[in-house]
Amino acid sequence: MIYSMTGFGRGIASAPNKKITVEIKSLNSKQLDLSMRVPGYFRELEVEVRNEILRDLERGKVDLVAQVENTAPEAQSSVNIEVLASYKKQLEEAASVLGVSAPADWFPILMRMPESMKTQLQALDDADVAAFKEACRAAIERLAEFRATEGRKLYAFFKEKTANIALLLEQVEPFEKDRVSKIRERLETQLSRLSSIEYDKGRLEQELIFYIEKLDVTEEKIRLRSHINYFLETMGGEDERPAGGQGKKLGFIAQEMGREINTLGSKSNDAEMQKIVVKMKDELEQIKEQVLNVL
Repeated sequence: MIYSMTGFGRGIASAPNKKITVEIKSLNSKQLDLSMRVPGYFRELEVEVRNEILRDLERGKVDLVAQVENTAPEAQSSVNIEVLASYKKQLEEAASVLGVSAPADWFPILMRMPESMKTQLQALDDADVAAFKEACRAAIERLAEFRATEGRKLYAFFKEKTANIALLLEQVEPFEKDRVSKIRERLETQLSRLSSIEYDKGRLEQELIFYIEKLDVTEEKIRLRSHINYFLETMGGEDERPAGGQGKKLGFIAQEMGREINTLGSKSNDAEMQKIVVKMKDELEQIKEQVLNVL
C-alpha cells in the first residue's frame, strides 16, 4: 500500500480559558517544506511540533495554522483611566497655550488615543500547552488518515495503468512475428530487382540475420515486464498498512519503464507496433504524473 502526499487534517482541543484549532494541509514536494503560523505565545513549542511533523509526515509542502479562541469571561479589557486622564490634562494645557477652546465632548477624542484600553493577557499555563499539543497531534493524525485514503485511490490507479501496459505489451507479439517476415521479404524483393549485380547469397543471409537481430525486442519486453512487476512489488499489497517513502523509488522505476518502451518504439519498424507503443507511452505518462503525489 502507498501514501499520498496530499491531505488535510484538523484538530480541536480545549483548555480552561481557550479553544485551540489546528489545521494542517500538505501537497507534493521533494522534501519537507513546512510553514507554521501560530500565536506568539505558542512559538516556544514550534520546534517540538516541527520535529513531530518531520517524523510522521516525512515530506511534502506542509502548512500548519493554529487559531486560539479565548473562552474566558470578557472582563479582560478595561478603560485605562490613568492614560486617559494624562491625555486630557495635556490636551487642556495645549488648548490654553494655543488659545483654542476645549472640546465639549472629550470621550470620542480620548478613546481614539493609543493605549486607551488595557488588556490583561493571561499567561500560558500547562493546560494551554497540553491543549495545543493535543490539537496538533489530532490534526496530524487526520492528515495521515487522509493521505492513506488518497493512497488507496492511487494504488488502484497504478494497478489499472500497469495492467494496461502489460496488456498492450502482449498485443505487440503478433505484429512482431509478422514484422520479421515482412522485413525479410521486402529486402529480398528489392535485391531481386538488381539482377545485373552479383552478390554472395551466403553473406546476404548473414547480413539479414544480423539486421533482424538488431530489430529484436525480446530483451526489451522481458525488462519491461520485470519493471512492471517491480513497480507492483514496491507498492506492496492492497491490504498492507501504508509504509510510506516509496514515491521516489516508484518514480525511478517508471523512468526505467519509459526507457524500455522508447527502445521498443525505435526498434518496431512497423506502423501497428508504433500505435501500440504510443498507447503504452500515454499510460506511462499518467503514471508519472501521479507518482509525484506518492510519499
